[in-house]
Amino acid sequence: MAQARRLTPSQVDALLSVTRHLAAPFPLDRMLREVTAAACRLLVAERGSVWLLDAGRDELVLEISQDMAAVRVPVGQGLVGACARERAIVNVPDCYADPRFDEAHDRRSGFRTRSALSLPLLAVDGALVGVLQVLNRAGGPFAEADVALGEAVAAQAAMALARARMIEQARHAERVAHELVFARQVQQAALPRALPDVPGYSMHAVFRPAAETGGDAYDLASVGGRLLVVLADAAGHGIGPALAVMQMQAMLRLGFRLGMPLEQVYREVNDRLSETLPDGHFITAFVGLLDPSSHRLRFVSGGQGPILHHRAAAGRCEAYKATVFPMGAMELPGAPRCAEIELEPGDALVLLSDGVYECRDAAGAMFGRARVESWAAATSGQLPAAALGGLLAEVDRFAAGLAPEDDITAVLLCRGR
Repeated sequence: MAQARRLTPSQVDALLSVTRHLAAPFPLDRMLREVTAAACRLLVAERGSVWLLDAGRDELVLEISQDMAAVRVPVGQGLVGACARERAIVNVPDCYADPRFDEAHDRRSGFRTRSALSLPLLAVDGALVGVLQVLNRAGGPFAEADVALGEAVAAQAAMALARARMIEQARHAERVAHELVFARQVQQAALPRALPDVPGYSMHAVFRPAAETGGDAYDLASVGGRLLVVLADAAGHGIGPALAVMQMQAMLRLGFRLGMPLEQVYREVNDRLSETLPDGHFITAFVGLLDPSSHRLRFVSGGQGPILHHRAAAGRCEAYKATVFPMGAMELPGAPRCAEIELEPGDALVLLSDGVYECRDAAGAMFGRARVESWAAATSGQLPAAALGGLLAEVDRFAAGLAPEDDITAVLLCRGR
């Protein structure tokens, strides 16, 4: 976060523009070229290349370069190999003075490498995708501010490449069923692998798509000493909504990594989604930040509701409505309105997608809010995982075997007593 805050307003604007551009559904080969061009443009570099990991052979494959054919390098060899092995940024101001540098590449291409910045491309789950390398920054070696900008570019590039790979595999699948199975694996990988440890709080989340892929998503992550809480529901089902919420997650995390306030992050992401989502498509989204020292949760809710705050002392739920229209529906004329909740000892924040409230039984009746509030009161004090397990069991009993019509996503955040 400290590095990210050194970015200038113009760099932040340029980076967000790149993020929007990389949201386009380019084929993998074109996406690789777009990533390379964007990195060279933002970092004012002469050359750029993308090396993708061949995990089966533990090698990096040079996929995109201005002046070289495909090359394979073992992980651990050379500057890009060291970057891949350590999964860390490698910034070399004088390549010919670094023993890891392989001069053979320059001899083959006729290019003279002076400085190099190698950036690991990591998926949301931490898996290595490859390495992005830029060479010869105009005006001298890559500075600390360039490293911060490059790290942000690499994070967006990794997400864009993962999405491009998913689309490419889906398009070449022999059957729709195979496409959806693969998309579900990618979507599940975009969810947090482990929940953050926040002193004084416990939490749990569940994502259960109605089909192989769904339009729901959640995120729970530590950002700058605060807890980011997200629950989103894109209109529709299948690969399209899944890709939309993945892009939203990537842009939200980027904004908070850059140190932007909640209102600005929400507005920036909303406006860029409004430019890229097809007409009539949107995402209902709760985006909140909890300060565990003050126990105050500030949030923006774009069409997502009700937001339930179970007050342990009173033994009842207080409900909050959406604070603004759904994300991506249209550009915002100004900063969205934030709401605030103070969590007292034993209190719980309950976030549920429509798949819970609108679950229907054989007679067509909906599960509804009253049942959710009764569940929240009955399970107050339980561990979040057990409490959510009980809620899903109640929903399943209510549906009595009927196939779900919508995705189910739930987030339960509890303050200790």
